[in-house]
Formats: sequence, structure tokens, C-alpha cells
Amino acid sequence: MSLVDHKAIEKNLSGRQKKNSIFRGIFFACTLIGLIVLAILLIDILRQGLGSLTGGFFTNFSSTTPSKAGIKGALIGTLWLMMTLIPISLVLGVGTAIYLEEYAKDNAFTKFIKVNISNLASVPSIVYGLLGLTIFVTLMKMGNSVLAAALTLSLLILPVIIVASQEAIRSVPRSVSEASYGLGANKWQTIKNVVLPAAIPGIVTGVILAISRAIGETAPLVALGIPTILLATPQGILNSFQALPLQIYNWSALPQEEFQHLSAAAIIVLLVLLLLLNSVAIYIRNKFSKKY
Repeated sequence: MSLVDHKAIEKNLSGRQKKNSIFRGIFFACTLIGLIVLAILLIDILRQGLGSLTGGFFTNFSSTTPSKAGIKGALIGTLWLMMTLIPISLVLGVGTAIYLEEYAKDNAFTKFIKVNISNLASVPSIVYGLLGLTIFVTLMKMGNSVLAAALTLSLLILPVIIVASQEAIRSVPRSVSEASYGLGANKWQTIKNVVLPAAIPGIVTGVILAISRAIGETAPLVALGIPTILLATPQGILNSFQALPLQIYNWSALPQEEFQHLSAAAIIVLLVLLLLLNSVAIYIRNKFSKKY
């Protein structure tokens, strides 16, 4: 290699390293901006809301008087909603993904379904609210119940769960399934004992993203007519209920400063609830990631 070629290679490498440093700095700045904005929001919410996190805040129902207002109904209603939403979404989402990846024929109709499922993930949430109002509230006469809201929010997050589950199932090496077949297992035994356990980390990741979106949605609940003030807690999935996102939206729209502090306190509770749900999901994901 001549001296000229050696210098050209060094110059090329130097140029690449400079470009790499520039783009690394740009991407780091983008990440830093997002973290700074998030930190500012969290600090502002904590500053406004921590003082309102009293015992009465958790034991009182919503009220038009700030000193008597609390989140008892909204918190219990949100827990009912999540306990109904998660199993419905998991069963329908993962079941659909298994069918599309393992049982459905690879033809034009199946590809059409897959493309449309991916497109449904970008549909605005208010559209799902209007769909739920038409089907579950009007046609099926469920009213503004926990079940109607859970089914509506399930429609909202199903595309995310289905697509994530499909990718997780698809990422399991084909040789693993073939080894199971070679040992005499049938298709369902292979899916249940081999494919699904290996795909759980990816599936749970999609579920985390989907549930995180559903727990903070307000527009579908507004469309369903979920009450902002209800002096009772649901006793079953067919009862009316309150929800924290709608309670936060209602308080933040009121002019009194006390309600702004209550709204910030409710946001803190919602964030803690979301973190707890995500922590459980992350624990399950990490457990299966180490095992498989």
C-alpha cells in the first residue's frame, strides 16, 4: 500500500469519526431535552400536589368544595377498570397474534388484516370512544359501566398488543418449534410450552406500552358519558364509575387554584399507579428473559 493510499484511508477514518461524534452529540442533546422537560413537569406537579395528599384526599368522594374533594370514587373506579381491561386485552390481543402467526394461511386476505391492524394503532382515541358509545352503550345497553369502558379501551390498545405479540412470536427461532415437533408435540403443545414462554418478554413490553396509554385516556371516557362526580363506588362491572383521568380533566378545567392543586395530586396518584403496574410487568418480563 502506497503512502498516498494510507493517508487517504486515515483522512476517511478521521472524517467518519467526526461525523459520528457530531451525530452522537445531536442524539444526546435530543435525549437531554426530553429528560429536562420531563423533570420540569414532574417537579411542577410535585410542588403543586404534594400538599394535597392528605388522608381525606383518599377517603372523600369528589365535591364542588375543594376542602372536601377527594379521589376515593375515581381511584376505586380506575382499579376496577384496569382489572377488567387487562385480562380482556391480553386474551384478545395475544389470541389474535397467535392465530395470525401460527394458524392463519399466508394469503392476501391475511396480509390485508395485518396491515389494517397496524393502521388502527394510529386512529385517534375519540374515534374509539364514539365506536364504544354506538356499540356497547347504545346497542348493547351497557350504559356508562366499567365493562363498556373496558371494552372500548380494549379496542383502543388491541392493535398495539397484537402487533407487539406478533413480533415477539415471530422472533422465536423456527428451529425451536421444529425441535418440539420432532419430539412428538402437536401444534398447540408447541405454542403453549415453547413459543409463548419464549415470546413473553416481547409480549409484556407491548402490554406495558398499551396499558400505559389506556390508563391515561380521557377522550373515550368523555364520549361514553362517564360521570365526573359520583358519590358511590362500583360493586360490579355493570355499574357506573369514576376514573382518575376524567377527574383530573374536570378539576384542571375549574378556575379555583385549590382545584389545580387537587388535580396535580391526582396526577401523582395516577403516576404511582402506572409505575406499580409497569413494575409488575417489567418483573415478569425480566423473569422470563433470564429463563429463556
